[in-house]
Amino acid sequence: MRASRLLSLLLLLQSHGRMTAAQLAQRLEVSVRTVYRDVESLHAAGIPLYGEAGHAGGYQLVEGWRTRLTGLTAEEAERLFLAGLPGPAAELGYGAVVAALQLKLQAALPPALADRAYRLQQRFHLDTPGWYADGDASPHLAAVADAVWRERRVRVRYRSWSGEVDRVLEPYGLVLKGGRWYAVANRPGRDAPATYRINQILALTTLDEGFDRPAEFDLPAWWQAHVVRFRAQLHRDDATIRLSPRGRQRLREVASDVVAGAAEGNAGPPDAAGWVTTVVPIESLTHAHGDLLRLGAEVEVLAPAELRAMLADTAVALAALYPRHAAEPPR
Repeated sequence: MRASRLLSLLLLLQSHGRMTAAQLAQRLEVSVRTVYRDVESLHAAGIPLYGEAGHAGGYQLVEGWRTRLTGLTAEEAERLFLAGLPGPAAELGYGAVVAALQLKLQAALPPALADRAYRLQQRFHLDTPGWYADGDASPHLAAVADAVWRERRVRVRYRSWSGEVDRVLEPYGLVLKGGRWYAVANRPGRDAPATYRINQILALTTLDEGFDRPAEFDLPAWWQAHVVRFRAQLHRDDATIRLSPRGRQRLREVASDVVAGAAEGNAGPPDAAGWVTTVVPIESLTHAHGDLLRLGAEVEVLAPAELRAMLADTAVALAALYPRHAAEPPR
């Protein structure tokens, strides 16, 4: 365990340059005192490592020195192959690169590790899109990825909620969420990035203009906060509904975890027929109308009145289309 930690400390310094004891302790999940002891051990082993005191100080390796320790543990080899994600890599234009990398790794690994990596590939397959979609890769995805990597501005024609718009974007990163690709990008002159769905980009030109990506921008942290904000704004109203036992079960299949959880948490005692009255969050009347129609006659909306009326109108229209005793559809 300690030998693995010493190697990790060494590789952290090799990858990041100068790091403070506090930073190393955080990354290694140990105390600062443990870092001090580990540094002394590396010194004793002849590793050219030195430290500087002060606000801008820290530990670093002598310039030009690099370790040749590149061995992989069994768990590391497994995780590397599990994280390959050949589907998204191919969408980004890196499919051949990932395939070549995996072949090289398999050839370089000892037989035992190569066998474990192969077995993992045969037992776990990651398919990121949902059941009713094949993802939404765009012909412009690779160009956006290239602009992200090279920090180049792009001019896009974009389909937004309000129609088609022209934008100059500074793409900070790409995110794959539920089989859909999003660019996190800033507009020149703005001080906060926004998300742009890649398959809504109708045309793209990479500009010769570069941009300075903020050094403090943390894509995973920003995306996590964005998802929290999105979910908080998603449900702006409530609906009071009655659910049959079957509707209560189906709601868990067709609704989000937030809606299904609220339905269960707010449910009152069942009546003689097993129906329960509960309150669920809704995004809008239009979205709720479409979602609740999926439950058919297993749900009754009690409030708001506008939503109840919308469902009643739909029920009347459906009854007119499908008269109960019609022998055959009209020609």
